[in-house]
Amino acid sequence: MIDQSFPPLITELPPRTAVGGHTGDMTSAPARPAEQRKRDTLHRLEHDVDAWVATAAPDGGAPYLVPLSFVWDGATFLFATPATSPTGRNLLNTGVVRLGIGPTRDVVLVEGTAAAVEPADLPEEDAEIFAGKTGFDPRELAAPYLYFRVLPRRIQAWREADELVGRELMRDGEWLVGG
Repeated sequence: MIDQSFPPLITELPPRTAVGGHTGDMTSAPARPAEQRKRDTLHRLEHDVDAWVATAAPDGGAPYLVPLSFVWDGATFLFATPATSPTGRNLLNTGVVRLGIGPTRDVVLVEGTAAAVEPADLPEEDAEIFAGKTGFDPRELAAPYLYFRVLPRRIQAWREADELVGRELMRDGEWLVGG
């Protein structure tokens, strides 16, 4: 017997739209120049609050992916996570992290190195900025949290297939383009 309590299936989907009203046909908007892509990336880093954070154990264990809130100070990212969480343990053991920020069709990917910062060692101003932007203050929790400062080593950004060439904006911690 078919369960009639569920709504009917959608048989026709509207066209996909992405950033800027793109229809997703991979040819709907010209590729942005590298300088514009960098400006758009910096805007995203300054205004977005959440990122997908990927880590792995040092023994080649399975990757671990979790959404975390962040603050970008113009040079580094600041995250907080429980010290004993898989992400916390992986960052403590390897110091290697990958971040995914933004939607699929306007993505920023970051590869970086992470350094742990004890809450007592984080400047008060940084902790206040983090709490204000993210709405989350790990200093108020009983569970032991660590902050992690992530230094980007590589940044890539693209919207559509036509931006895959030239998607690398930072390499070895140095911006490749002005703007």
